[in-house]
Amino acid sequence: MKHIFKAKTLFDGTAYREDVLLATTAGVISAIEPANSEQGKLLLAEVGEAVTEVSGLLTPGFIDVQVNGGGGALFNAAPTVESIATIGKAHAQFGTTGFLPTVITDELEVMTQAADAVALAIAQNVPGVLGIHFEGPHLSVPKKGVHPEQHVRQISQAEIELFCRDDLGVKVVTLAPENVSPEVIEQLVDAGVKVCIGHSNADYQTTQKAIAAGASGFTHLFNAMSAFTSREPGVVGAALNSPDTWCGVIVDGHHVHAATLQVALKAKPHGKIMLVTDAMPPVGQDLDASFELFGTQVIRQGDRLNAPTGELAGCVLDMVGAVNNSVDMLQLELTEALRMAALYPSQFTGVEQGQIAIGKAANFVELTGEAGKMQVAATYISGNRVFAAQNLANTQGAAR
Repeated sequence: MKHIFKAKTLFDGTAYREDVLLATTAGVISAIEPANSEQGKLLLAEVGEAVTEVSGLLTPGFIDVQVNGGGGALFNAAPTVESIATIGKAHAQFGTTGFLPTVITDELEVMTQAADAVALAIAQNVPGVLGIHFEGPHLSVPKKGVHPEQHVRQISQAEIELFCRDDLGVKVVTLAPENVSPEVIEQLVDAGVKVCIGHSNADYQTTQKAIAAGASGFTHLFNAMSAFTSREPGVVGAALNSPDTWCGVIVDGHHVHAATLQVALKAKPHGKIMLVTDAMPPVGQDLDASFELFGTQVIRQGDRLNAPTGELAGCVLDMVGAVNNSVDMLQLELTEALRMAALYPSQFTGVEQGQIAIGKAANFVELTGEAGKMQVAATYISGNRVFAAQNLANTQGAAR
């Protein structure tokens, strides 16, 4: 069935467009026309009353490649389809239309359960699920962060086979290249895995060899990786000096200083830095409470999560918050912050999203408010509204 969205202002991923009609058919964008054009009038005549008025800013839906939890659910603790659906629903409130449920370092049994759940979620068309991110367990103990040391280990054939499954959609594996050989990295890449470097204490040369083998990304740049210094560039130096790799960044004001991120944006080619949340269960909940991670209480204080020993333990960041912080803290134009939340992660993952264009998935978000203080009024996945703010009827147009 065809449906029309009439948008006062639309950002298509490249430029703003005013007073346009956006047609969707079977979950895909099928036409975009000026509202007052002859083609636009024909579209309206074709659908009759099947028109949704959008008074705010219509923009491509956000894609988050690192989502540990949300809505009170933690994927490691409950690797099920129900947990994935809960996480997706929580993040849809903040404009996320595509995400990778992320299972951190754990037993092989849990990783397999997580993979099975993602495969089933994809088969059942659970909204927003693009694939899976295995963050570990083949990491560096000195850079493990809150990942449980007892589960950090060398890669086995069983794990290689798990990562290479062909029913998981987009597959991302974060690993430490000092613990996984270039030959294995190449094998994973050949099987369609997006290999990211993270939680690593590798030197520059080792990291470069991993990139040459096909590693294409860096997980939460600057965090849990060997630093950039005068005589040893480390993982950070390799990330900044590799033009073809993508870097995820956590823009929450806690994980990385704003000036450090500004330097990274200047160093990397345009379009190679994307926003991630590294979100934990409290996202989408009002409670300012702690939760349990591998038997340890993670303490929430406002917008910060810490283990009792002091390490940062993921985030309560959401994607619209990351966009707002990128405008406010990094002094980026709203258009660039929106690309970092949608277009660039779509290019990293290879999914047909991240833009409002004919043939792309009908995944978009209505935003209201000022740049740097935007709120989500509505979220659409495959043309279906999956979230609407309670005051949607009273929302005002969004400033650029």
